[in-house]
Amino acid sequence: MRSSDFVEPETTCSDKNCPYHGDLRVHGRRFEGVVTSAKAHKTVAVAWTRFRRLKKYDRFIKDRTKVLAHNPECVNAKLGDNVIIYETRPISRWKRFVVLRKA
Repeated sequence: MRSSDFVEPETTCSDKNCPYHGDLRVHGRRFEGVVTSAKAHKTVAVAWTRFRRLKKYDRFIKDRTKVLAHNPECVNAKLGDNVIIYETRPISRWKRFVVLRKA
């Protein structure tokens, strides 16, 4: 993990699932994506595109991955922001990522 990702934000929060001010630990993979939805409370949907090769047709297709990530109050990512997310323990039924900072 890069130490430049862990620059603490200026604002503080009282969120227990915050990697900076709470007790949530990050591990695993790091992804960069765009916030596609920020309607849910403390949750954002993050999507990123990738190219996948189809061996049978010797072509590439554009694929999109979309995950839900916890959005701490101190980060406060909004719709359209580029963000960096890290894998973490399961926070809820669908959330296994946390937003670390805006890219």
